[in-house]
Amino acid sequence: MHTKVRQLRQLLQEMERPVTDESQVSSGCWPLDAILPRSGFSRGSLVEWLVSDQASGAGLLALLAARQACGGSGILVIVDCGRLFYPPAAAAFQIQLDRTIVVHPVNEKDECWALDQALRCPHVSAVLAWPRRFDSRTFRRLQLAAAASGCLGLFVRPVVTQKEPSWADVRLLVTPETSRSGWRLHVKLLRCRGHIQKDFVELEIDEQTGEIHAAHPCPLVPRLACSETGSRQSQA
Repeated sequence: MHTKVRQLRQLLQEMERPVTDESQVSSGCWPLDAILPRSGFSRGSLVEWLVSDQASGAGLLALLAARQACGGSGILVIVDCGRLFYPPAAAAFQIQLDRTIVVHPVNEKDECWALDQALRCPHVSAVLAWPRRFDSRTFRRLQLAAAASGCLGLFVRPVVTQKEPSWADVRLLVTPETSRSGWRLHVKLLRCRGHIQKDFVELEIDEQTGEIHAAHPCPLVPRLACSETGSRQSQA
């Protein structure tokens, strides 16, 4: 009787253990995870970050997602045709440079070939690139390569490509905004699989520490005070 009770207790404890989904990867930014249907990105998929300017902050967000995908032992491949990757800055955000491979293609043809080879490699955990042009056939080939290996592909692309066909599992539009307290980003979820409760998030990046957190709206009282002051000045 006591043996059966112990077995039942052990079974209940095993059932209560949290189940981790290893197919999902955190974005590395919990406010962004909060608007994603499965609280992260799926391994074996492509994620697009659409930007109007390369200095929008999307590269940093993509780098954080790559760091999460690689964990402590994965390989990160940077396909950098425009020479945008800066290793010291990446190291400051805990990217393991000794497990990072940087490729500098000389043209778009070589860039697509390098992306295909990197995404197809089973030993690569994440691929980060800044490609400008993809035809639908090439995009589909890259999506199939990532799906076959389980690699996470992260592409930072110009916003003008928003109207083009995409095989990305998730599409995000990143827009920088002015802020007194730091570097502020508006991230809009344009496309993903699953139910969406909220399709955007406001992020702030602390320029001193590099920490990313949800932006807080401006207090209502100061705004009302400013509005009242302005009206008094106009009356005067």
